[in-house]
Amino acid sequence: MKIAKSKVRLSRALGIALTPKAARLMERRPYGPGQHGRARKKASDYQVRLREKQRLRAQYHISETQLRLALARAAKSRARTGEALLADLERRLDVLVLRAGFARTIYQARQAVSHGHVTVNGRRVDRPSYRVAPGEVIEIAERSKSKPPFVIAATGEHAARVPPYLEVDTANLRARLTRVPRRAEIPVICDEQLVVEFYTR
Repeated sequence: MKIAKSKVRLSRALGIALTPKAARLMERRPYGPGQHGRARKKASDYQVRLREKQRLRAQYHISETQLRLALARAAKSRARTGEALLADLERRLDVLVLRAGFARTIYQARQAVSHGHVTVNGRRVDRPSYRVAPGEVIEIAERSKSKPPFVIAATGEHAARVPPYLEVDTANLRARLTRVPRRAEIPVICDEQLVVEFYTR
């Protein structure tokens, strides 16, 4: 997924911090970018749902096509579609690399997977969209553990909020997905029902 806007500008437009830098800047400027950023206009129902969809896409750093495919899978499940959608997205390999604290941002996590630094059950997987199954073990490849970003990660600097559906061995950069994530545990700012309504309107 390519993002034309700067991550800080996009963060301010969506009202969510996508990077630590954006979080710092948004504390000083808690309003949208541009000369009309401080103005608050009443949004239409369509705009509210569109913005929520964009927020979800940005937090997972996925394309429109990837979101639609995930929604189609969620619609076939027995669970509520919105909750199933988030559980599906949360099982992406790049997302779990981020949640485990092996990367600082979703962008760094995506790059780590794409560049072949991550294994699943001992096999290298370079597809960020790979859906991890409960019981599978994610690990930074042995030859990559000495690289500076992973040396930092092994100190636990990024692992402050590991979710309960992950067992993480930070020092060895190894994690296991123990079960399917529940909605209340997923650290994503989104009203998923509005996303579902956007696509089913």
